[in-house]
Amino acid sequence: QVQLVESGGGLVQAGGSLRLSCAGSGSINRFNLMGWYRQAPGNERELVAHITSGGKTNYLDSVKDRFTISIDNAKNTVYLQMNSLKPEDTAVYFCHARWLGDYWGKGTLVTVSS
Repeated sequence: QVQLVESGGGLVQAGGSLRLSCAGSGSINRFNLMGWYRQAPGNERELVAHITSGGKTNYLDSVKDRFTISIDNAKNTVYLQMNSLKPEDTAVYFCHARWLGDYWGKGTLVTVSS
């Protein structure tokens, strides 16, 4: 049983910062890929960023230069440092990981006030 547990969401003013963490546990050695998706009310879930175990990253265009994803393979943990947050970043952020299948966290709410 693989579990992903997110933390770090909350309320922040525009221009502020938050750091999300997602720790994976269970019968795994190492995830091939970990990342973050988000879903705002009325919108589809979209990829924010992902990172391979080798460190290759990919970002949503609108968050490039503001968000940074990193991974600690030894801890099966992925982080998302979010700077210069905007109201349009408000969403539920879901952790995603891949290893012989796709796994999801329950989500953490990020609210950015104007």
